[in-house]
Amino acid sequence: QVQFVESGGGLVQPGGSLRLSCVASGTILTIYVVGWYRQVPGKQRELVASSTPGGRTKYDDSVKGRFTISRDNAKNTVYLQMNSLKPEDTAVYYCNIDPAVRNYWGQGTQVTVSS
Repeated sequence: QVQFVESGGGLVQPGGSLRLSCVASGTILTIYVVGWYRQVPGKQRELVASSTPGGRTKYDDSVKGRFTISRDNAKNTVYLQMNSLKPEDTAVYYCNIDPAVRNYWGQGTQVTVSS
């Protein structure tokens, strides 16, 4: 049973930073590309960053230069360091493999960027 558990969200002012964590069950991080996704009400979930088992990364243009995805395979954990946050980054953030598998979605963690 694959499971992802996200944490680290919260309320932050524009320009602030947050670090999200995602713990994955089993050895999935050593096998699959893992991504961070986000969703706002009324819109489709979108992939914002991904990382291969070897650490190669890819970012959506909207977060490039501000967000950094990293992983610790020994801890089965993927991180998303978010800097220079903007109100439009407000969303529920999830992790999943890339491409996403419907049954693997966790509860997500809410990020709210507001003054």
